[in-house]
Amino acid sequence: MQKSKYNETQIVKILKTKESGMKVADICRQYGISEQTFYRWQSKYSGMESGDIKRLKLMEEENRKLKQLLGEKELDIQALKAALAGNYH
Repeated sequence: MQKSKYNETQIVKILKTKESGMKVADICRQYGISEQTFYRWQSKYSGMESGDIKRLKLMEEENRKLKQLLGEKELDIQALKAALAGNYH
């Protein structure tokens, strides 16, 4: 997936422009995004403030690390099972 040219704080500001009464089509044209992107951002970031975004990023990073650890442990378990079964090929 292509990385957005807007960071999360900028996205929240863009979403707040809708609350000021601008139409979605005008907002999308102004910022050079598609309506699909706007609505995807809205479903993910609506109601958030900058502090919430920082917390979300920390949680996503922690989740990524935990998934990586779990994957490594699963590989270790499979290797141990293979070694106990005597399958060395």
